[in-house]
Amino acid sequence: MNRTVEFVGATAVITGGASGIGKGIAKSFLANGSNVVIADIDAAALAATAQELGVLGVRTDVTDPESVQALADRAVAEYGEVHVVCNNAGVGPMSPISKLSLDDWKWMLDVNLYGVIYGVHSFLPILKKNQDWGHIVNTSSMSVMAPPANLGAYVAAKAAVLGLTEVLATELEQEQSVVGATALIPGPVRTNIATSLRTRPAAGNSSLVDVDIAARSSAFRFLEPEEVGEMVLHAIRDNRLYVASHAEWLQQAAARHARIQAGFPAPQPA
Repeated sequence: MNRTVEFVGATAVITGGASGIGKGIAKSFLANGSNVVIADIDAAALAATAQELGVLGVRTDVTDPESVQALADRAVAEYGEVHVVCNNAGVGPMSPISKLSLDDWKWMLDVNLYGVIYGVHSFLPILKKNQDWGHIVNTSSMSVMAPPANLGAYVAAKAAVLGLTEVLATELEQEQSVVGATALIPGPVRTNIATSLRTRPAAGNSSLVDVDIAARSSAFRFLEPEEVGEMVLHAIRDNRLYVASHAEWLQQAAARHARIQAGFPAPQPA
């Protein structure tokens, strides 16, 4: 696959773009001369960020495939084509698995996994029409590499996003497509994920609670969203499948993979 990535004049669509990592990615694209469309379910935050950055904001519910398709249609109507979609919208409240209701599971998977699925479904055909290049960035999580307690639904969704992106990248490579795929694997970043429940529709029985990890512990190094945005642009330029935000989490990721390898049977003699 030969392609030349040029951000100037390209169009990037970013879900969860009104704040946090999504806003940081939007700023990086803007700084590199791209047209930017941000999508978010929080109408007030979306309007404020769209005005602040001078970009198009489209209110989007990523749990609704028709809403995501409307976002894709609006971006094409506005700019003629799309080069990048960042399926970034996510929520991260916590609960022990034993206390999760089925409604909790459904909402967490609807946002964190199906939001990505719908984004890929709506935007991949658009990106494949490009003659020069295109790229899909799906936000997974460092928690997949070092799964903590009380994030079962979140980790389940983000692990699925990672696997989906790996398969997508393989298929695109086999097709010799000009479209690439990247799994963003962020560790602690200063975002609004600690107030995720504000976006949840009215729920009945629920054990999910918002937790501000930054306020609870100083053990983690938190990045600014703009730092992650720059990492994403570099990964797109280099067509890298993985972009992890924190070097210090490599040891935990390696330890996880070592435990997986230890679970394999010993090679049998020929």
